[in-house]
Amino acid sequence: MSRTFGAIIIGDEILSGKRQDKHFAKIAEMLGVRGLRLSWVEYLGDDRERLAATFKRTMAAGDVVFSCGGIGNTPDDHTRQAVAAALGVGLELHPEGYEELRARFAGEEVTDQRRQLVTFPAGVRIIPNPFNRIPGFTANDHYFVPGFPQMAHPMIEWALDTYYRDLFQPVDGVVEKAFLLTGPNAYESALLDLMERIVRDYPALRLFSLPSLTGHERKHLELGVEGEPGLVDRAMEEIRREIEWRGIVWTWRP
Repeated sequence: MSRTFGAIIIGDEILSGKRQDKHFAKIAEMLGVRGLRLSWVEYLGDDRERLAATFKRTMAAGDVVFSCGGIGNTPDDHTRQAVAAALGVGLELHPEGYEELRARFAGEEVTDQRRQLVTFPAGVRIIPNPFNRIPGFTANDHYFVPGFPQMAHPMIEWALDTYYRDLFQPVDGVVEKAFLLTGPNAYESALLDLMERIVRDYPALRLFSLPSLTGHERKHLELGVEGEPGLVDRAMEEIRREIEWRGIVWTWRP
């Protein structure tokens, strides 16, 4: 995979705990079934200056970013204006977006307030919204969609399938295996040399280490790798021999 994928999730209501985020796990899932991986996620409030600075930074980094929330027309929606500031352009009525808006409100007046819904930074492209035809927009590999999951998630899938299909990786040939390690030496610091050796010797695999606690006591350490089945089996056999030599008790993770 040659691109880094990130997510920006916007809304004071999420940071305050009034609403629970529904985007992070779903975006990771949508990438995962296409053989891709989410590298980072940021949560931001409804602060226009902070949003603009963040978009400017992530656009300069060249990441593919899915941004959820803040593209409406109420006073607490700042994403459109923040993106315009990051791009150094003004806002303008998007002609294709306006046609979608007219279709959405066929037979009704398209008021100035409704026009704001498709007043986007100059030069962007629209993202179709299959839920209600009020589009999002995209610029510089950033995809700006509503905060509503039933709208945002199909729009993100459309962006992935339209622009990044050439990056998709087969997932049928990828497996993940892990041991649950217990005992006095089953902790990460004691196994760093082993982990570093596996990472060095098997660069095509992804190693993971997940400790589990019960109160203040260690319960177990989940240690494993993900990747091509043959390599996974070789790495796991090497891990098994080493942890047995160190007297660490193991079972297969369910």
